[in-house]
Order: sequence, then structure tokens, then C-alpha cells
Amino acid sequence: MTDPMALVPPDLLERVTRGWRDMSTRLVQLGRDRPEGDRGVFVNPAAERGSTVLFSSLEAMDRAGHGRYGPELIYGAMGSPIQHRLEAVIAEIEGGTQAQVVPSGLAACTLPLLAYLGAGDHCLLSDSVYGPTRRFADRVLRRFGVEVTYFPPMATEGDLQALVQPNTRLIFAESPGSHSFEVQDIPMMGRLAARAGARLVVDNTWGIGLFNPFAHGAHVSVQALTKYAAGHSDTIIGAVTVASDADWRPLRDTAIQAGQTAGPDDCWLTLRGLRTMGARQERQAATALGVAMWLQSRPEVSRVLHPALPSCPGHEYWARDFSGASSLFGVVFDPAFTQADMTAMIDGLSHFGIGASWGGYESLVLPTSGGISRSCPSVTAEGPACRLHIGLEDGAALAADLARGLDGMSAARAVRGTG
Repeated sequence: MTDPMALVPPDLLERVTRGWRDMSTRLVQLGRDRPEGDRGVFVNPAAERGSTVLFSSLEAMDRAGHGRYGPELIYGAMGSPIQHRLEAVIAEIEGGTQAQVVPSGLAACTLPLLAYLGAGDHCLLSDSVYGPTRRFADRVLRRFGVEVTYFPPMATEGDLQALVQPNTRLIFAESPGSHSFEVQDIPMMGRLAARAGARLVVDNTWGIGLFNPFAHGAHVSVQALTKYAAGHSDTIIGAVTVASDADWRPLRDTAIQAGQTAGPDDCWLTLRGLRTMGARQERQAATALGVAMWLQSRPEVSRVLHPALPSCPGHEYWARDFSGASSLFGVVFDPAFTQADMTAMIDGLSHFGIGASWGGYESLVLPTSGGISRSCPSVTAEGPACRLHIGLEDGAALAADLARGLDGMSAARAVRGTG
């Protein structure tokens, strides 16, 4: 069988992997201690665990409390030294000035909604957002008196402008979309948000280090650090980054009031995972591109939803705004196949784990049709669809595994046709 990497043009491979390679040196160096004089330091900073912080006086304790908008050690539930260190690293990677680390990616998605919206406000939410973000908007925001409107991920400026209301306070984008991988025109949304006096929040989990939301008009960037940053499928953690004090203060206040901080061990694991993220993802992104291009050649496949390929909605925005691509993409099968056909194929794979999440070192597969809530038409409805996360396995072995599954799909369809 042909190695899928043989199908990848060298210039496209360079385009997809360049961003990861460029950030590798920074990732190794950020947030570390350096030797001073004769004092040696560990390569990895320590994870200090604690709840109560002791002060020399009540006056010192009071001063610390007034420093809650900075990396002040006040109380364990308001942040630890290793959390503050991780926050500084994430802010730099994202191109912002301040970051708040929280217990999960979902907490990162919901914290800005709680911080910037109130009763009577209106929120525009991309129809392609992460499912739990959608549930929070429908079941919590609406209960608190916030009006929510879902917009098509590929909406034009005119389409979105028509949805803006006088009370629109926040636009929430996710680019690429969680399951359908539409790359959104973030600069256009930034212009629209500025005209409306609203904040633009971008879930940038797929594009960590590859896309700078703040350089393209966003006010807030959301990260599920569980994914690429932690990178080993053993940590649940998230972060919210901002670039202005006006956005930082309500976010930080809400995080404190809601108790949204992460534990020191999760912060330490994430900081360690970041050290190798560039190297891991340079390899995984390259393999993912090869597998994606190989899948395009299969007759069972109708469309590959990889932002670096023209078949993905919004590919032109990826080419314009991103410095590379990640290792997660979607596949839409020929509508002649059924959901049951795809299910049988997935169940028979050897090298792909079946499970939620992504971003670790292992390959995963998950259906993205049949149970995903959408308000607008989606490319994943064109036929049975799934999402592939490509890990550190050999690309030829992954393609061979998929080939066996696809051959089985075609054989089952042929039997149905003659039955």
C-alpha cells in the first residue's frame, strides 16, 4: 500500500507544519527558571500545593487581596504559583496579555459567557460550537434571561449584521467548528463586533499557536488545554486569554466569584505537555495531512473536512490567517452508505480508539452525524460523517487500518445491492 505521505506536495506539507516548528523553541523556554550565580535550578518548576496562604501581617494580607488581578498568592482557590506560570505562558502563546486557567475546556467556554452577559442581553453563537457550550447556552443562559441566536458558521457579513440586535453584547465563534470544521472569517466578525459594541469570543483550541485571535479582531480567546497543550489524554484543564484590562477585570472577577481555578498538578502536567507540543504536532499534523489526502482518493469518501484542503468550508480563511494546521479533521462518506455502515467500519478499526476528546498522542475516531444538534444546515449531514484525530502512529499503518474498514463498507453495500 502507498504511504499516504507520498501524496502530500512538499509546499503544502511545509505550509501545514511550519507554525508548529516555529514555536518549538519558545515552548521549550517559556515559563522556566534560569540559573543565577551559583544557584542551580530544576529544568521543570515545582508544583506547589496548598490552600491557606500565610502572611506576616494583616496589612500584608490586605495588600495581597488588592492584587487579585495579577499573579498574587492570596488563597489556593484563587491560583497557585504554577498556575500563574502556566497563565503567563498561555497568554504569550495566544498573543494576549492575561490568561485565566480554569478546571476544563468547558469552563473556559462558559466563563466568558458568565462574565460578559447579563439578563436582557443578546448573544450570537456559531451553530458549529462545541456541544456542551451549546447546552450551557440553551439551558443556563436562557434561564438567566439571556437571548441566544445561532448563526451559520459560514455566514457573510451581511448575514450576521442582519442578526445583530441593539442588545447584542457578545459574538461567540469557534474556528474551525468542533465537528464540521468550518473555518470562520474572524476579521469580519471582529469588524462587526466593533460596530455593534460587542465582544468577540473565539474558541481557538484547534488553532493554538497557529492563529492569533487578537491580531484579527477578537477580544477573548478560549482554549481547551486538555487537548494539544496537555497532550497525553490524562488532564482536564482550560484557559481564557484576553488582551485588554477592560476585558480582564470582569473575567478575573467572575473566575474568582465562581471558584474557577485549576489544581496545581493539572497545571504542572499541562506546562510539561507544552514543552513537546510543537514536536508532537509537527509530526501529527504531517501524518494527518497525508491520511486526509489519501482519504480523498477513496470512492467511499464524499468530502474531507481538513482546513488545509479546498474541500473544507472556509479553506480560504485558513490559508489567509493560520500559520499551520492541526491533526484533527472530518470525513463525510458517500450518502449511499448508511450510519450503520459507518458504525460497523468504526467498530472494526484497530489503530483508532473510540472516544471523546482529541489532541493526545493516540489516534481517535468519533461519529459526527446522527446525534449532533444543529440549527443550520451542516456539511456533516451530506452523508454519514466522522471525526479523525491522528496521533503519533505510523501514517501507513493508519491508512491500512482505514482501508480495511472502507473495503468492508463497500463489500457490505455490494451485498445489499445484490440481495
